[in-house]
Amino acid sequence: MIATIIATQWRMRVDEPLIEPHPTLDHAANFLYMLRGSEPTPLETQVFDTCLVLHMDHGYNASTFAARVTASSLSDIYSAVTSAVGTLRGRLHGGANTAVMEMLHEIGQPERAEAYVKDLLSKKAKVMGFGHAVYKVMDPRAAILKDLAIRLSKELGRTRWVEMCEIIERVMMEEKGIPCNVDFYSAPVYHLLGIHMLLYTPIFALSRVVGYTAHVLEQYNNNKIIRPDCNYVGDMNRKWIPLEDR
Repeated sequence: MIATIIATQWRMRVDEPLIEPHPTLDHAANFLYMLRGSEPTPLETQVFDTCLVLHMDHGYNASTFAARVTASSLSDIYSAVTSAVGTLRGRLHGGANTAVMEMLHEIGQPERAEAYVKDLLSKKAKVMGFGHAVYKVMDPRAAILKDLAIRLSKELGRTRWVEMCEIIERVMMEEKGIPCNVDFYSAPVYHLLGIHMLLYTPIFALSRVVGYTAHVLEQYNNNKIIRPDCNYVGDMNRKWIPLEDR
């Protein structure tokens, strides 16, 4: 249902005729078919289906935690998932692969990739798609996505996006020792599948809503309101100053 809504809304946005679901295609293939207007190849279907599985759940990430906090107050499941989606929208979470693709477009060609990344590092700027709150080694999901990106790029004869990614990945390991995360290779994969950057985060949500609802139901089954403590670290015994004297 969510896949149908996303594909339909996009077709309406770009003023293209709406496409009804194909009765013989599975979930992943139907989304690409309804979005693009042509049936995907077996490899494209396999790649996108794998992406959906990889993004389905990943522990207590920021958006999942937001969903559980909302559910813990015994708010309804729709509000909990809405909280999660709002958190997912952030550039450092579900919007990160969009930022990766923006970076690749700005680089343009593989021969510019190394200098581009080194320039970012010299300015102490963030290179999107690298680092993770949990993993200190390569995100295991990223390894799968890298393989999918390579296979898809070879089948389509469009290798420059993956070539740029491999150069960036090498430079980041040489210069900073930081491996890539799941967002890095999901960006060229989605691009090669003909998916617009504006849909990257909705597709993340399309997959992750399965995990959200599982976590919310689990929270309801053994609920206690999530209310972390905090420690005040500011000045003590401060003198109050009337507003007119400030």
